Amino acid sequence: MSRLRIFQDSRPDAPLSVYTDHAEIATELAKAGVRFEQWEASQPIAPGASQDEVIAAYRADIDRLMSEEGYQAVDVISLKPDHPDRATLRQKFLSEHTHSEDEVRFFVAGAGQFTLHLGDKVYDILCEQGDLIGVPDGTRHWFDMSESPYFVAIRLFTNKEGWVANFTGEDIAQRFPRMTPHGSAQAA
Repeated sequence: MSRLRIFQDSRPDAPLSVYTDHAEIATELAKAGVRFEQWEASQPIAPGASQDEVIAAYRADIDRLMSEEGYQAVDVISLKPDHPDRATLRQKFLSEHTHSEDEVRFFVAGAGQFTLHLGDKVYDILCEQGDLIGVPDGTRHWFDMSESPYFVAIRLFTNKEGWVANFTGEDIAQRFPRMTPHGSAQAA
């Protein structure tokens, strides 16, 4: 189940509010300028499908976003719990950073946790299968895929070079809850 928790940035132990209804999550995130949508495949996707097959299943939504927002590139990333570099990859995303372009991810399968630092609030969003999140450029955030990652995600970029992070040097990400492995009980 998708979830949004909003914290005071000085109180990582006690969320101010928690939302699990997709429409409510989308409304709260829209107030902060963050896109949150649900997509459905136009055709079935078999386990182990190729990048081209995954993109084809969501082509209408991808084309809509590319037209609306000017995205120039799309790809698919997939990580499983047995990936040999999972710990290194997880560490890469766990520190607060920004990008000079929107960070757009659609979860075809599995889950990931985006955490946004907006002013004096922290927005912790658990994204699951069917969720699209669009984090605006310049937004302070971090991403957790848990110690046992499982997700397939479509990524859209304006910069054809792909993911480029500008780390803030702040330690706030270390103070907030991490994602538990997909399929296990999520912290309240």
